Amino acid sequence: MNMKHFIKNAGWLLFVGFMFGCNTTTVEKPSSSTEKDWVKQFDEQLELNGHRNWILVVDKAFPQQPGMTIINTNEKLLPVLDAVLKKIGASTHVKPTIFNDAELSYLNDSLVPGVSNYKAELAKTLNGATIQPLLHDTVFVRMDAASKLFSVTVLKTEEVIPYSSVFLQLDCGYWSGEKEQQLRQLMKAQSNKQ
Repeated sequence: MNMKHFIKNAGWLLFVGFMFGCNTTTVEKPSSSTEKDWVKQFDEQLELNGHRNWILVVDKAFPQQPGMTIINTNEKLLPVLDAVLKKIGASTHVKPTIFNDAELSYLNDSLVPGVSNYKAELAKTLNGATIQPLLHDTVFVRMDAASKLFSVTVLKTEEVIPYSSVFLQLDCGYWSGEKEQQLRQLMKAQSNKQ
């Protein structure tokens, strides 16, 4: 009976030792490659995204919302936006329509220290691209409607300047609105002939 009890206890000790040995936890400081994990996650999303999907590059206070994929970048907004615009520009399937909070244009350095520099750097990052202002509350209405039908990818940044977020609605990169109108006119003309 003692031998049976010994074997049973030894078996449990081996089992517990094996389980804890396999579940060791190591705390490591993130390397530069893990700090850029957001880039890999974004690349995967960009490949899946298309016409009518949204990419939001947002400030730190942007709220988590249902129906949106959130990627935490742990970086400032403008470098993230620059990388996103370059990746979209290099893609063959999408192009952005760019929006921002209309409130940003009314902010000054007395209200938000550093906002003038942010706006100047944003203009450089956009490199002459047209940006369409939207009232902040309008953004949430649009995102709520869009997230019910289409993918919305949120790149959350460390930016703490209010109303600094930039919103990109994707459009087809190889088809234009003008060509779509021409196609619809041809279709209409053809159906009228029948």
